[in-house]
Amino acid sequence: MLLSVSILLSFQVFTRVEPFALSDTLLQQTEQGYGEAALQRVLRWQALINNSRGNSDWNKLHKANDFANREVAYASDEAHWGKSDYWATPLESLQTGAGDCEDYVILKYFMLRAMGVEENKLRLMYVRALTQNEPHMVLTYTEKPGQYPLVLDNINPKILPANKRTDLRPVYAFNGSGLWMAKAQGLGNKVENSAGVSQWQQLLERIEHGN
Repeated sequence: MLLSVSILLSFQVFTRVEPFALSDTLLQQTEQGYGEAALQRVLRWQALINNSRGNSDWNKLHKANDFANREVAYASDEAHWGKSDYWATPLESLQTGAGDCEDYVILKYFMLRAMGVEENKLRLMYVRALTQNEPHMVLTYTEKPGQYPLVLDNINPKILPANKRTDLRPVYAFNGSGLWMAKAQGLGNKVENSAGVSQWQQLLERIEHGN
């Protein structure tokens, strides 16, 4: 994978000085492989990241949440990838224009990291969607320890604190630093060597190798 993409999709410190720019080769590959609409999605992604770095975290949350929910259509892994469970990279979601709840969360997470949001404020959280009675994933943002996290979701596009999302039952949450068993108000206790972290590490390895 080209250096610019590796910088975006890894856990390095993102700077506000250097603009995020995809190479002409990658843009050409996107257009040739997925068409003009996919190219325009990727260009909008690039522009939004660069134009948002000086914004407040609140504005960044709304921009990333709105962008992902608008640009990516929902599709199950079985229908979209022919697999029962597949975690797409952000670029794959934008190139194909579709993904499931996990893909929305992954896209939002890396967008916010690229915009400069601190990693320790973000969690990928598995929940039970009670209305649909099915497993689901959302992204959470916690400004300060002890506060209710804000929930970014593709089912309900409005960003709300977790205590207002009574339709969700937390299960566990994780980011690049490990896994936490979820509590209604907090982050819970860190748990090492979980299956969730394993899938996350596999995703990062695929990104680093350009897959």
